[in-house]
Amino acid sequence: MKYRLLGAVLLAAGVMVGSVLNFQGTTAAAPPNPNVPPFASPSANRNEMINELRVITQELRKQNDLLTEQNNLLKSGKLQVVVMLDQKTN
Repeated sequence: MKYRLLGAVLLAAGVMVGSVLNFQGTTAAAPPNPNVPPFASPSANRNEMINELRVITQELRKQNDLLTEQNNLLKSGKLQVVVMLDQKTN
């Protein structure tokens, strides 16, 4: 009696799992476009990265020039700070 109940439960569980997996299917919600390759071409990707790195290098050179100018000004001792109060806020 005990083994028959266990067998029936296992059979019912198997049928349930099978039916759930049977209803799972692939959908065509977003079919792939056959005209577009799935990955960009390596050469175009490499060229884009090189151009981005060139822009970053130019920006870093500008920043370094500004920092050098600021450091030279601070080292010279000729830096003056002038504070002016705005008359409208008082």
